Amino acid sequence: MRSFDFDGGTAVVTGAASGIGEALAHGLARRGSHLVLLDRDADGLDGVVAAIREAHPALPVTTYLVDLADAAATARTAEEVRHRHPRIRLLVNNAGVALGGRFDQVTFDEFSWVVDINFRAVAQLTHALLPALKAEPGAHLVNVSSLFGLIAPAGQTAYAASKFAVRGFTEALRHELVDNGIGVTSVHPGGINTRIAANARVGSGVARAEYEQGRRQFEKLLTIPPARAAEVILRGVARRRGRVLIGWSAKLPDLLARVAPASYGRVLALGLRGTTPTAATSTAPPPGGPSPVDVPAQRGTPQPTAERAGESA
Repeated sequence: MRSFDFDGGTAVVTGAASGIGEALAHGLARRGSHLVLLDRDADGLDGVVAAIREAHPALPVTTYLVDLADAAATARTAEEVRHRHPRIRLLVNNAGVALGGRFDQVTFDEFSWVVDINFRAVAQLTHALLPALKAEPGAHLVNVSSLFGLIAPAGQTAYAASKFAVRGFTEALRHELVDNGIGVTSVHPGGINTRIAANARVGSGVARAEYEQGRRQFEKLLTIPPARAAEVILRGVARRRGRVLIGWSAKLPDLLARVAPASYGRVLALGLRGTTPTAATSTAPPPGGPSPVDVPAQRGTPQPTAERAGESA
């Protein structure tokens, strides 16, 4: 499969108002992609578009406001995107949300909210837009999973379930779409400095003090700038990588899960005990990942960096 050509192709990015999604939008604009940006944060999306248009005034940019937790609204938006953009070269399912709490500390509605946005919306948009990808020679699909699509620590039942589902869905699609000439990449970010941790929901049965203690400790692990993560992802797309791991905070746990697939939980608990007193039953949000679709964005134009956060085929 030949290398991916960004210039002049239509790129659809969800969760584009902040974090990795915002950085991806800027990175794609620098590469000449025509942008279709989705988010539910109108102000954040407006800020991203204004910055892109200032830097790239001739670049086509289209936006859609949509709450991906709403399946009917997602379907309507997908249909409109496909109608207006019958040929799509790149689809990046990046939007995601987090929920802190063990399975017995969250309601099933809270659990379902995470799965709806993090997985159902990914599958729904991919299904709706797949004909547009097939219509564009050399198209590519990117689904952003997580570090917690590689390992599943205590206190992250909903998030890990949704991100493991994204990983499995993406791997199956990679095998199904190879004959169509469509590249497929599963992305697993480690400690990315986005707002997903600060803005994660807290399960109804979680003590706020317990959650805040874990959140403050985990936020110290969020050291990789979103702009750097976006560049790693886009380099992976250009090279048609099947899987991209961002940072050693993703690579080392991936190795641990391969070496000790049934017992890595004990190692994680020991390793994290020095980081947070509640590590064994942590209710902290995930250490990085895609930008939340329902929180305000932090402004500014992310800039590319030569420093590599790490990637894996």
